[in-house]
Amino acid sequence: MANRRAIRQLSDPGAHKALGHPLRQRILRHLGIHGPATSTTLARALGENTGTLSYHLRQLEHNGFIEEIPERSTGRERWWRQISADLRWPSAGEMDEESQQLLDEITGSKVEEELELARRFFTDHRRYGDWAKTSRGLTHLNREELDEFFEAYMELLSRFSRTTEDASPGARPLFLRFFSMPATEDPPS
Repeated sequence: MANRRAIRQLSDPGAHKALGHPLRQRILRHLGIHGPATSTTLARALGENTGTLSYHLRQLEHNGFIEEIPERSTGRERWWRQISADLRWPSAGEMDEESQQLLDEITGSKVEEELELARRFFTDHRRYGDWAKTSRGLTHLNREELDEFFEAYMELLSRFSRTTEDASPGARPLFLRFFSMPATEDPPS
């Protein structure tokens, strides 16, 4: 079953701060890869104490990134899952200075993580067999065409988005990355 992810524009500074914390990013990544968890299982997996995890889980819940699973929660044991959404940051001109600085910090902290994924792919792609796919391209687009391409890519990503709870048999968590940037520093003519 395909999961159509709702587009969520991250315009609230509180949401920016919630995502800016490195432990919260690790929590979201863990929930995305491994599925629902309790603060106890997260604490064990992430090497943190349950009190710290509970605080950060509440912050993520308050800002709409995770939700409690009431049918699995009993007594003091609360189960959490990530809310599936197409998270989009406003363009630089639409953000206040504090939010822009926070986005710059989040992006900067992801550089090593992204480089490590690329290293892992190019070093170990044979080990992954048919699970390792890559594509590179070069095209010439104007801004409107790039926006159209990006929206088509996001629609495709949404169409194939699955959580651990609704994944097909034999499914594995997969990292998918997209980025575009000008091939030259020259402004368009």
